Amino acid sequence: MTRRTDTHPDLTRPEVGASFFSTWRVGAPERQKQAVEAIAGTWERRPWPAAGLLGYHVYAGHDGSTLLHYSRWRNEQAYDAFVKTHRQERNDEIDTAVPGIERLRLDRYRHYRSGTRDDHGTRVPGCVVIVDVEFEGPDPDRQRAWVDAVFEALDSEPNPHPGGIAAHFHLSTDGTRVLNYAEWETAQHHIDALAGPGEGVGSGSALWERVQNWPGLKGSTVNRYDHALGLVPA
Repeated sequence: MTRRTDTHPDLTRPEVGASFFSTWRVGAPERQKQAVEAIAGTWERRPWPAAGLLGYHVYAGHDGSTLLHYSRWRNEQAYDAFVKTHRQERNDEIDTAVPGIERLRLDRYRHYRSGTRDDHGTRVPGCVVIVDVEFEGPDPDRQRAWVDAVFEALDSEPNPHPGGIAAHFHLSTDGTRVLNYAEWETAQHHIDALAGPGEGVGSGSALWERVQNWPGLKGSTVNRYDHALGLVPA
């Protein structure tokens, strides 16, 4: 069976061999809520679809228009089997309940590195920030080197901004993207970190300038989300 949970996922679970992130545009805050409930009902009325699926989580964008989907699998083969046998009927039922959903993109990732505060286990994320970085063409070595440079910049900060809990970096399997799933206590903590002067995220330090001007870096986006739904096997 399928069980609903409010618990945020543990992105460092070693048995997760494949992570999938996708984005839907639904158009308005009320439709965000309707789509989340349609997803929950569709899944809860059915058995858990695959032993290889470890969890499925949905997040409501602070833009009032989008939903982020994060599913964790033991391997890509388990996901591909799910697509062949279960995904379409579930999407059809959701689309009947909430017509007009735009499925913008779906990307395959593998977890690479995580950084956490010492007290991360005692704090519950109030906001999830997704940083999506795109490079010019596939280059797995460049993906890893860029993430390592981010950690070097983070480690150089004597006084990290309060409110940050953890950052989980994922590399797309096609070699072109990096996704950082960052956990913050609140959205305002993240806003303050970006806007504040001095060292830290978005600062003008040499290490951060190196990150921001990495050769082959095409662009990046930053979006904030609330955890709206968690589904796990009962």
